[in-house]
Formats: sequence, C-alpha cells, structure tokens
Amino acid sequence: MFYADLSSYTYWDEGEEFTDLTDGMRSVRFQPVYERFNIGWLEAGLSWTSGEAPREFGRRLLAVIDAQQVNVMSGLHECDLCPTSLPDSHPWYSPRPGELRASAGTGEIRIPGDPGTVFAAPSLIGHYVVDHSYLPPQPFVEAVLAFDPYGAWQARFPGIRFPWVPEDAILRHVDEA
Repeated sequence: MFYADLSSYTYWDEGEEFTDLTDGMRSVRFQPVYERFNIGWLEAGLSWTSGEAPREFGRRLLAVIDAQQVNVMSGLHECDLCPTSLPDSHPWYSPRPGELRASAGTGEIRIPGDPGTVFAAPSLIGHYVVDHSYLPPQPFVEAVLAFDPYGAWQARFPGIRFPWVPEDAILRHVDEA
C-alpha cells in the first residue's frame, strides 16, 4: 500500500490504538489531536528515495519499532519490494536469510514531529531502511533522532511508548468493549 511521504495520513480513520507492550493484552485508544503525516508506505513499482541513512538513525528507528505498536491489524502485510514471497515454513516475524529485519508486519509506529504533528509509518519501515536502503525525508530522520521511546513521560502507561496520550485516555483490556 503506497502513500507519498509527507502526505496526510488517511489509512486508518478510527483514531489511534497503542498496544501496551507490558503484556500485549491492553491498549489505549483515542482520537488524535495532532496532524499525522505518512512516511515509508512503499510499494513495488512506485518511486521512493534510496540512499544511506545515518547509522544512529537506523539504530533509533529500530528501537522505536521494538518499543511501540500502533493500530495493529489482524492481517499481515508482506514486503512486496522483496523478490520472492515468504515460504509458509518461514515465521513471518523473523528476518529472511541475509536480511536484518522481518519482511512482514501488522502495525504502525508514531514519531512526534513539530508541535501538533506526528509521523505515521508502517512497522515495516525498519525493514525498508535496513534491507532496501529506503531513505526517509530529512524531517523524519531528525524527528527519530530526537525521539526517545523510553522517555520520562511514560509513567502513566508504562507500556505505551508515546508522549502525546490524552489525559482522559483509559487503558483497556482486550476483553473490554
């Protein structure tokens, strides 16, 4: 699924749902009061920027992906930039031989940008950067370098790695309506 970098995010209009990673059974859902911009929604056959990203950017981006799950869906999205599909015997969450990151994903990440703005990227962005040399726009690179997913703001919801959760948000178990 392709969306141009820095275009307005329209993929999921049901708000934001951040999964609590302490147990994976709870989440916080809310309507964002910030504007979301697409980053890294790539598709084979459509143009995207390639190049070498700063090493620290790659390290920080992978840390965010490992620390955050947003809008996790039931289906699986497999990278269509890879030359072949994953064999059924290969676990979707494991990298292919010779690659650094898994080539399939189920959710997204959020990176705070300028005040009132957030970058919305598929969790596959890590694979795109480290295995396909995707080079995101500079504002995103700078935002990732500035974002600490383990910042001091996390005390209210220890498993939610994002600073702009509204005060009235409630942590709910998957069994609750």
